[in-house]
Amino acid sequence: MARSLLVCLLPLALSAAVTRVEITERSPILNGKPFGKTGAYERLIGKAYFAVDPMAAANKDIVNVKLAPRNDQGKVEFYADFVLFAPRDPAKGNGTLLFEVSNRGRKGMVSVFNRGTGSNDPRTEAEMGDGLLFEQGFLLVWIGWQWDIPREPPLISVTVPVAKNPDGSPITGLVRSDFVPDEAITSFSLGDRLFFPYKVANPGDPANTLTERTLAAGARRVIPRSEWSFTQDRGAVYKKSGFESGKIYEVVYRSQDPPVTGLGMAGIRDMISALKAGTAPAPLDALKPAARRTLAWGSSQSGRFLRTFLYQGFNKSEQGTRVFDGVWANVAGGGRGNFNHQFAQPSRDARPFFNFYYATDIFPFTDLPQTDPVTGLTDGLLSRAEKDGVVPKIFYTNSVYEYYGRAASLMHTKFDGSGDAPLGPSSRLYVMSGGNHGPGSFPPRPSKNTRYLSNANDWGWFNRGLLIAFERWLAEDKAPPPSVYPTIAKKELAPVSQVQYPKMPNVVTPTRIHEVFRLDFGPDFRSKGIVTNEPPKMGPPFAVLVPQVDADGNDLGGLKTPQVAVPLAMHTGWNLRNPAIGSPEELFSMTGSYFAFPKDKVLKRYQSKAKYLEEVRRVAQKLVSQGYLLERDLAGIEKLSSAEWDYVTK
Repeated sequence: MARSLLVCLLPLALSAAVTRVEITERSPILNGKPFGKTGAYERLIGKAYFAVDPMAAANKDIVNVKLAPRNDQGKVEFYADFVLFAPRDPAKGNGTLLFEVSNRGRKGMVSVFNRGTGSNDPRTEAEMGDGLLFEQGFLLVWIGWQWDIPREPPLISVTVPVAKNPDGSPITGLVRSDFVPDEAITSFSLGDRLFFPYKVANPGDPANTLTERTLAAGARRVIPRSEWSFTQDRGAVYKKSGFESGKIYEVVYRSQDPPVTGLGMAGIRDMISALKAGTAPAPLDALKPAARRTLAWGSSQSGRFLRTFLYQGFNKSEQGTRVFDGVWANVAGGGRGNFNHQFAQPSRDARPFFNFYYATDIFPFTDLPQTDPVTGLTDGLLSRAEKDGVVPKIFYTNSVYEYYGRAASLMHTKFDGSGDAPLGPSSRLYVMSGGNHGPGSFPPRPSKNTRYLSNANDWGWFNRGLLIAFERWLAEDKAPPPSVYPTIAKKELAPVSQVQYPKMPNVVTPTRIHEVFRLDFGPDFRSKGIVTNEPPKMGPPFAVLVPQVDADGNDLGGLKTPQVAVPLAMHTGWNLRNPAIGSPEELFSMTGSYFAFPKDKVLKRYQSKAKYLEEVRRVAQKLVSQGYLLERDLAGIEKLSSAEWDYVTK
């Protein structure tokens, strides 16, 4: 039965960064169902309260933390939601804490790794899937870190203070909001999607402007101030004549009272460190046996969060220890994010035709240092962690979409695209050949917003095999499977204009992909996290490459599911916008395409369904022996392949 309790710390623990926890629910998972040797699991939901020293060396890079209000001990206080799925007997777990960086307040790792029905509050058998995570004995942890999440449980968030000038007056600054309508509308929020916006400080400020343009890098047309206004709540823009579908609208305005966004990173750092050290408030201190090792997983926005977490030095605890022993950044491409600067908008990303030129795709991109010949800057993603001696073992996983829509090539190539750049010695990169931003589902489906059927390549099977490999790498130091990704040396990467797609009737292939420019946010951005140029000044672009394809149109390089290795279709990492929503030659975000082979081509190549499935089994078994797939998933893969054969040859 769910129960509520308030847990306070002993006086000696008051100096800890996690000062207390409130647990609002402690309940058995699936009524106490046992999972293999681990046994039963329980759910703990609550809030964690933090107090950080703004003068401590570990906190010096939290932007504006010294301008936040302090308590009587001189500490900055904040609190965050948390959820834990823990073995009832922590000693029976595998000793690895698996932390998911919540993507916009949501929870996804149970559905990803257990192949369960998606839910932000998984409780049913269907939502828990096949129980892989529980059978393996992981301690599952979520902690809120994003302040602009609507306070709508089961979404989780962090509540942080607002920074003020030393004299107590409001801090003001420029904020930018852009939007691309997919239909004719008269108003849009200044926030990203459904997230809290920065309100306009003064609607009459002459710094407030609205522009429109057709292309991301195209010329802006200023819309006269007489044609638009801010809404009464100062959180949205209104234009009586409407906003046109497929156009890019951009508002620049002055706001005030920036939250100390980077405290979200500090909260994760401190909570994970406390669980690992056994210093978390009771009853969480009892979980120490289940948290001897720590592995962070984040997907998309959350993968970019982890890249930023490493780059900005948060993998070193206040005590100087390594926070995460392993980090897995999934489908993050070459980006980081808006997670620790003044007036940061954590939800903003960077896509081919949505959310343009935020502090997301910025130098450096590679693990190891490179020198940008244009700016003269030398840096690497892991330079800070190397200096601090806290480099974790790392998995990067990307789909082919990330090469089209998230500039993934920049994380392992030179700036000008002239050659490959090495990964860090403790990093592995796995690229899902012919994949969407997320695993596809079968059968392929049409969408009113895309020109072609959605990509149906289910590369999610690889997540499970790679998870087990990563845990063994941490627990036993057993090397994981080798990296698999396209390289320039093997002629598996090329500019989009040189990709040799097969000619297909009524199919338009992409000519524009997500571009990454050198962006200048002002002289204080890199040193102080303060943006003064909005929009940023644009420098020369970096060279972004995409995978080259074979005669079927499938990618030459990358890790191939049996669907792609034994193809019945062309699987792409790109799809185009439906002409009905405007800008039909632009990529549609996060979505690939599925082009089934003609029936006669399939029958000529494989002769029969039995021979096709025999080849699928051979490829799948080899992937199991290499450590990329799990034996338990072979039946599901064959079932999917059988259904695809019937679909293509009907």
